[in-house]
Amino acid sequence: MQTNNQLENLITEQISVPHQEHFSNLDSSHPPRILLLYGSLRQRSLSRLVVEESARLLKHMGAEVRIFNPEGLPQPDTADESHPKVQELRDLMVWSEGQVWCSPERHGAMTGIFKSQIDWIPLSLGAVRPTQGKTLAVMQVCGGSQSFNVVNQLRVLGRWMRMFTIPNQSSVAKAYLEFDENNRMKPSPYYNRIVDVMEELVKFTLLLRNNAPYLTDRYSERVESAEELSQRVNQRSI
Repeated sequence: MQTNNQLENLITEQISVPHQEHFSNLDSSHPPRILLLYGSLRQRSLSRLVVEESARLLKHMGAEVRIFNPEGLPQPDTADESHPKVQELRDLMVWSEGQVWCSPERHGAMTGIFKSQIDWIPLSLGAVRPTQGKTLAVMQVCGGSQSFNVVNQLRVLGRWMRMFTIPNQSSVAKAYLEFDENNRMKPSPYYNRIVDVMEELVKFTLLLRNNAPYLTDRYSERVESAEELSQRVNQRSI
C-alpha cells in the first residue's frame, strides 16, 4: 500500500478526495418515504397525536408516511428478531428515507417505550445499515413547562444511529392543552413550529437521499474492507 511522504499514516489508494461531480444528479421520482415513531402507549398518547398531526402535514407536502405502533413490541432481549413486531419495525426502517421521532419527557428523559424501539435496530442488518444516511427530525411533548432534555437525547441517539438530524426541532409544553376534543392540534406557535420542522425535514430528505451512500462512505471502513479482502485472498489453502 502506498503512502504520502507528508502523510505517512495515510493509505492513499483508499482516500477519496471530495469533488462536486461525485454528487448525484439523479432525482428520485417517488415521494419521500418518512417513518414516524412515538413513545407512549396511553389511550390518548400526546406524542402519538403530535406524530399524527405531523403525518398529515407530511402527506400534504407530498411525502409517503408510515407510523409505527409500538404496542406489542417486546422489550429488547425478551424475544428474538423473528418476532412480528420487530420484523415490522426493521422493515420500516429499511423502507424509510427520513424519520420523525417524538417522545414524551418522563423523569427528564425519553421514555423506555421509545428507547426500546431504537434498541431493536442494529447498526447493520447483514450488508444493510438500516438508519445510516437517513434524515431525522426530533420532537418532544412535555406535561409541564417547556424542556429540551428529550430532543437533546434524541439528537445523540440519532448521531449514534448515523443519521442526518435536521437543525430544527419541536418541544411542546403543556401538550395536554394543545389538542381539541377531536384530537386535532389547535392553532398556536407550537403548531407553527411543527410545520417548520416538517417542511425542513422534507427539504433535507429531498436534498440528501440520492447522495446518502456517498456522504456516508468512510475512509476507515474502506481501509478495513481492503485489509479484510487482502487477508482472505492471501490466506493459505487448507
